[in-house]
Amino acid sequence: MVFYLPLLRQTGKDYLIMLKSITLVFISFFAANSVNLSDVDAKELSWATLADVEYKDVYLEELDAWFWQPEFGDAVKEYSGEQVYITGYMVPVDVSTDYFVLSRYPFAQCFFCGNAGPESVVDLRMKKEGRKFKQDERLTFTGKLRLNETDVYELNYILEEAIENK
Repeated sequence: MVFYLPLLRQTGKDYLIMLKSITLVFISFFAANSVNLSDVDAKELSWATLADVEYKDVYLEELDAWFWQPEFGDAVKEYSGEQVYITGYMVPVDVSTDYFVLSRYPFAQCFFCGNAGPESVVDLRMKKEGRKFKQDERLTFTGKLRLNETDVYELNYILEEAIENK
């Protein structure tokens, strides 16, 4: 309530100036932490497009294990290196290290817990530290898509410089 007391003492022109200033502060805060889709020249990336991938079994001697190596189809390759936006469910994998994943499905059905494949998740590499995300929030992010065919320690799809859209 203390925040509003100075507003009660203001009248006329001074009141309008103060109200505009407060509004600009809020607008600046939210604009700095999100992006409007109409302001970005980005292509929509669908989960169906990300499903254009096949896997072959590859044995890695140094790990003494078999892994699925992705072979991306032409449809998904068209988006490689492009500015894209995609909508999915937030999976905060490790909040302490800002490791977030966007999933096609809610957490209970996603790649980590359910029966979905690795093509149903995207690693979000945030452009800057953002807000605290809740599990299963349905959100849209914009960023540059990178395809990962070789590094078994990373997901197949990585959205670099990811920013939450509003």
